[in-house]
Amino acid sequence: MRPAVEVQRASFVRAVHSQRQLRELAVNFWHDHFNVTATEGEAGPVYVHFDRDVLRQHAFGNFRAMLEAVARSTSMLYYLDNADNTRAGPNENFARELLELHTMGAEHYLGFTDPFDIPPCPEDPTFPSGYCDIDVYETAAAFTGWTVKDGHWEFPSENDGNFVYRQAWHDAGPKFVLGKLLNPEQPAMKDGRDVLDRLAAHPYVARFICTKLVRRFVNDTPDPSLVTSAAAIFRQHWQSADQIERVLRHILTTGAVMNSWGYKRRRPFEAMVAAMRAMGCDWTLRLGHDKSNEFMWRMGYTGHLPYEWPAPNGYPDIASAWSGSNSQAMTWKMLNWLTETSDTGTPLAPILAVTRANVASWTANNLVDYWCGRLLGRLPTPARRQALVAFMAQNGAAASYVIEDTDAWNGNDLKRHYNHQRLRSMVSLILMSPEFLGL
Repeated sequence: MRPAVEVQRASFVRAVHSQRQLRELAVNFWHDHFNVTATEGEAGPVYVHFDRDVLRQHAFGNFRAMLEAVARSTSMLYYLDNADNTRAGPNENFARELLELHTMGAEHYLGFTDPFDIPPCPEDPTFPSGYCDIDVYETAAAFTGWTVKDGHWEFPSENDGNFVYRQAWHDAGPKFVLGKLLNPEQPAMKDGRDVLDRLAAHPYVARFICTKLVRRFVNDTPDPSLVTSAAAIFRQHWQSADQIERVLRHILTTGAVMNSWGYKRRRPFEAMVAAMRAMGCDWTLRLGHDKSNEFMWRMGYTGHLPYEWPAPNGYPDIASAWSGSNSQAMTWKMLNWLTETSDTGTPLAPILAVTRANVASWTANNLVDYWCGRLLGRLPTPARRQALVAFMAQNGAAASYVIEDTDAWNGNDLKRHYNHQRLRSMVSLILMSPEFLGL
């Protein structure tokens, strides 16, 4: 599992340190869309290829090209069992998820329906308005023979883990998929490619993908007009090399995005990454191997360890899915741990060094305002700010009492008051605030 584990850690390194933040957001979106559980037995050892050469390569590119790259990916072939899909033993797992999760969406599944009874799509009558179980079976037949060189007993010398098409395993008979007849005995891989072409050009696929993109980048409840306009661009450029880039540019430059503040909450991964970026946490230098393992172990309790979702549908992307007490409490614990933990005596988050460099006079007002500005980009509500100031000031005057830069005993109180610890705790409270988490 080491390749998969390293990809998971790399996702944090890139998200924290990369200057190409939109690319990282897009890559994580596609990881959820084409979900493969990273630590699944056969998919994990070849997960680097799936992340680097499939999703990262096509994140801003062409959806049709990405579909084929996903279908040929060794991790996906193992994860959804298409590596074992042959005419002698058909397996419909990949075909069903291709239609339900990757392209058409479950809302367009019509069950055990005669495909000739499915009405045409209102937006383009050359396509059906949904798919049925016959489409699933025929799609599975179209992808028979798409498999992996893994030392199969028929081909023991072919064992390098790469994709291979085995004509002898392919169902070469005629097929009827999404209202289109596929002729028998087509050239190698053409059946599967015809299905992918049909899907990539379908109006409902454009709408399904664009709905998910708007939900991810704008609002849990996507604006129908924005989905419609984005889907039009998606279809218009379905054969363009920069199709996804064009769609994202359209979505991200609309008024909907400019007015979307507060409509998306940070999931645990995004909250941790935002905190690490804002505080200047140095993952690569301050986290040794053991601390890295501890970080990932703790992160697992939030329910949002990168690429660990066990089902093919990927991590949920709406606030209600992350509003449970366990996820929220474990996220708070992680954020608090981030400010308090140390590696060989050096805090993971350099709160003291940053404060010393930027706050000349350590009054409670100055400390709270600086860290709110750094972490939130603004001041919180007056009541929230006052609570933070009161916590930081303790028995001193918020505007005039200068808090000593020390961990020494505070003799003014009959208890220990470590000022550095209190400063870290105040930063932790800001990180756990609704303003930071987008609640």
